[in-house]
Order: sequence, then structure tokens, then C-alpha cells
Amino acid sequence: MSSYQEKIIKPKLGVLELAKQLGNVSQACKVMGYSRDSFYRFKELYEMGGEEALQEISRKKPILKNRVADSVERACLEIAVEFPAYGQLRASNELRQQGIIISPGGIRSVWLRNDLETLTKRLKALEAKVVQDGIILSEAQLAALEKQQSVREAHGEIESEHPGYLGSQDTYYVGTIKGIGRIYQQTFVDTYSRVAFARLYTEKTAITAADTLNGTVLPFFEQEQVPLLRILTDRGTEYCGKAENHAYQLYLDIENIDHTRTKASSPQTNGICERFHRTMKQEFYDIAFRKKLYYKLEELQTDVNEWLRQYNEKRPHSGKYCYGKTPMQTFQDAKAIAQSKFIGSIEPLSDSATRQLGAVR
Repeated sequence: MSSYQEKIIKPKLGVLELAKQLGNVSQACKVMGYSRDSFYRFKELYEMGGEEALQEISRKKPILKNRVADSVERACLEIAVEFPAYGQLRASNELRQQGIIISPGGIRSVWLRNDLETLTKRLKALEAKVVQDGIILSEAQLAALEKQQSVREAHGEIESEHPGYLGSQDTYYVGTIKGIGRIYQQTFVDTYSRVAFARLYTEKTAITAADTLNGTVLPFFEQEQVPLLRILTDRGTEYCGKAENHAYQLYLDIENIDHTRTKASSPQTNGICERFHRTMKQEFYDIAFRKKLYYKLEELQTDVNEWLRQYNEKRPHSGKYCYGKTPMQTFQDAKAIAQSKFIGSIEPLSDSATRQLGAVR
């Protein structure tokens, strides 16, 4: 089943399940935003044909036969990376000279499908190919990357050179469940690959923050043989305190991990975690709490783990170094970069190589 079909079916299944749990059709329809007529129509379709009967036939579905040929689509993607500064009109003219006929609008459609419709996104794709595939940059590519680098420096954008270079950790308040109490989520995201981890607790303390690192995050990095160098957090009491008696600070010292804090009153500087929390709320929590009643924290953690597995291993990501790959695939493709900095000796870079590396960073 495609992700498009799942998005259509899940809310319909949710209202049926919620009505069963509440024993009240009207209340379930009010919560889920459906009419009673719609509920009974979904119920009849589900009883007759299961989930497949709930699939919506929409005129807005893409007509695959109208898409360009695979070879033309590949050419559009290649020119987006080779000449990231080209707009869709110039890219169309360049391809026309190569005998590939596609309109500017057609190129934009291809770029939209592959998350390459803006200059910033095309530059991110180019950067990722440089560090992961070791391609040699042309002068035009170098100029575009160096211009983008100056913009980043002016805006103070967070940079991450490889997996493990910088992790982002934050606390997310999930909500209150009767019989369990208040639920807090400790979130960790590798800022390079966007691989994410989440553990649930009934309290927000330095011990729970350290426990997430010790029980989930560090074992993963050790297994992958990639060192975790630095962690970015906000200035919450679970992360900051007197080093001599603060569990989180002590744990970072023992593991030799540097600690960077966000600017005071500026939570947006930890925006990677904030964006992940929004995604998780929309794609997991908002749906899960409508489909199922949880009585134990472990039950919810099990479903969180399954969603994270899909997020890390199945869901394409548009992060700076992912360019459409999954977070785990990005991590695996780039972990050699991290390992090369700590294993064996590294020969001095030539002037041209130094310039290319500086442009990417």
C-alpha cells in the first residue's frame, strides 16, 4: 500500500476504532471531524471489503503514463546537481541542446517530485554528493557552494561535517494519560544524517536525559564504530547544572562528549529537534492516540520504536545531506567520513582539495 493510500485510510480506520473504544458514534465523529453519515458509509465499506474498500478514488492522483521517461527524469536530476544555479528555463534550454526535449514546467515537476525545486535544495544535494561520493567539483559548482557558504555564515547556520559530529537532544512533552501520568520524550537526532532516537519517561530529569544516551544513543554509535563528538541542547535543568553533581553533565564528561548550549531565549537554535517533534506529532502521536488506548508506558514505547524504525529506515528525508535518501542510508553512506578522521593517518590535502572541502563545509 502506498503512503498516499495510507494517509487516506488511517483516519477512516481511526474513527471506526475510536467509536468502538468509546461506545459512542457521535462522540467519535466529533473528535475525528466526520459526520455520522460518513461514519456509517465507512463502516459499511469496511465490513464489505476491508481496508481496500476505503481507498478513495481521486482525480488528483498522478497519472503515471503522463510522466516523462525515466531517462529524461534522470537527465533533469543530473543537471540539477551539475548546475545547481540554473533555473528551470535555462535547464530546459541546456537539455534541448543535448537532444532532450522537456519544457521548463516539466523540469519543475521533476524537481518538485525529488525535492530539488529551489537553489538551496539543489546545493544541499550537491554537497551531499561531494562528501559521500567524492565527486570532483567544477568551477561553477565551487562558485555556487562558496556563495552559499557566505550566506550560512551570515545567518549562523549549524554545520555538521559527518555522522556523530553533532547530536541534537531535547525534551518533548507528549501529554498526560490516565493511569500513567505525564509523559516526557527524550529526543536525540544526529544533525548530519537525521537518524533519530526517542525514549519515554514519566519525569523530566538529568537522569532520564543521561539514560537516553546511555541506553539507546551511545550503543548505536559504538556498534557503528562512529564516535559521538558533541551534543547541542537547550538550557533546561535536565541538561545544565553544576558539573560536580549533575548526572547529565557527569555522563558527558565520562564519555568525553562536548556540550554546546543554545542561546538564551532562542529555542529555534535547536530547530532540528523542534522540526522532528512536529513531524512525529503529526505522523505518529495524533494518529496513535485516536486509534488505540494505552494503559502502560511500555506499550506506547513499543509503537514509538516501530514508527522510528519506519522513519529511520523507510521514509525518505529532505535533510541537507540526505537529498531524498533515508536517514539510516545517509548515515551508512557517510560514516566512512567520520571514521577516516580517527583511524590511521591522513595525508595533507592539496590546495585544490582544501578549497573544495572548504566550499562544502
